[in-house]
Amino acid sequence: MATLNSMQSGLMAHRRWEDILSMILGAAILISPMFMEPAPSPTVMTVTALAGAAIVVLAGVEQLALRRWEEIMELALGVWVMVAPVALNYGGMLRTWHFVLGACVAALALLELWQDRNRDFARES
Repeated sequence: MATLNSMQSGLMAHRRWEDILSMILGAAILISPMFMEPAPSPTVMTVTALAGAAIVVLAGVEQLALRRWEEIMELALGVWVMVAPVALNYGGMLRTWHFVLGACVAALALLELWQDRNRDFARES
């Protein structure tokens, strides 16, 4: 049985599952336009592919060497994926998917930034 202290200590440290989940979310963003009807414009496909691929790469790099800039970039990309439907003027189910997936990426990046707030990255270099 999980106690309140064990649950709190689990949220206090950056965990590998967070990076794996970020990679999964990035992959979902990357492939999401391929399954939507009608097919989105080539611009939407390209922008989505770049954002999704960048999230996957950043989350993968975080597993090798954890740095604050990686999480800040993931946060920015998550916000961009949420804003992209408005900026690029596309709608339908893809708009909903991108809003939800972008919000998940941004929330996860915020959690990781919060967990690492007291970490001394200078000593780990």
